[in-house]
Amino acid sequence: MTSSSHAADRRRFVTRAGKVLNFTALGFGSAPLGNYLRPLSEEECSRTLSTAWDSGVRYFDTAPFYGLGLSEMRVGRLLSSRRRQDFILSTKVGRLLEPCAKEEVNGVFFVDTPQVRFHYDYSYGGVMRSYEESLKRLGLDRVDILYVHDVCGLVHGGRDASEAKIQELIETGGWRALTELRDSGAVQAIGAGVNEWEPCARLLELVDPDLFLLAGRYTLLEQIPLDTLFPECTRRGVGIVVGGPYNSGILAGGTTFNYAEAPADIAAKAQAMSAVCRTHGVALPAAALQFVLGHPVVVSVIPGSQTEKEMKQNVEVLDQPIPPAFWRELKERKLLHLRAPTPT
Repeated sequence: MTSSSHAADRRRFVTRAGKVLNFTALGFGSAPLGNYLRPLSEEECSRTLSTAWDSGVRYFDTAPFYGLGLSEMRVGRLLSSRRRQDFILSTKVGRLLEPCAKEEVNGVFFVDTPQVRFHYDYSYGGVMRSYEESLKRLGLDRVDILYVHDVCGLVHGGRDASEAKIQELIETGGWRALTELRDSGAVQAIGAGVNEWEPCARLLELVDPDLFLLAGRYTLLEQIPLDTLFPECTRRGVGIVVGGPYNSGILAGGTTFNYAEAPADIAAKAQAMSAVCRTHGVALPAAALQFVLGHPVVVSVIPGSQTEKEMKQNVEVLDQPIPPAFWRELKERKLLHLRAPTPT
């Protein structure tokens, strides 16, 4: 595999400050490299990241939460040996890491993590400290994009809790910290990384983001943002990075949806899509990955890759030809939003 793959296709995005970010169509979501569900060796992670780079991927996303610092350190190890102008890097704020007793480690589904725990902090000081500590773990002097992480109901326990975190972000100065970092040129863009579209829509009402990293909510199985979030993003010039394009597994041959066993209606829809795929000789993961890139507001898609094999598969399915008749049949069967843009 070489950079001739569609993985390396560039998508130009202009930030509110007039800075140009050239995303690769395929980015690297590094949550799995935080020892998601199983421990990984440094050699495994290096091979996976090197495969991404060699495939033409130049956008890498990470966060303090992923492996309680492991992901940032592993991503930073690769990127610190590359020319800084050759890649785009994003990380997140909103969780601070601190040393703790072994029994207090709260890695959730990340295993064999450093002996630290996280706590939420969306304040001015918390955002600035998170940013500075991320730079140390990464071993780099800057990141390009900072996302506020997880101001959503899925993480905090419902819509009211999400609103409370958004208000905390604004009232305690967290968004002001992000704005200062952008205005000073320390970072090129700011936004939010969440698993629901509603917090993004709410932030558009209150502040001035450049980008949203929206995980799992614009996929072959879900297109609600087409009628809600995306029109306003288009009007405001806000870009979307799509995470979780496989809905945590069901669109890549697994059985999970949103990190749990898929409900019956979702499983039935995925099976119906698989039947259409077989008719047209299309792999379901290929359709899932290519579909999201069909919308002009989407600047990159970042499926998580834990192994070299998974990374290669993501590159391969992005290159698989998909006939227009496939997308037409999905719409005719009402398996896809009728107004959903599809790849040309």
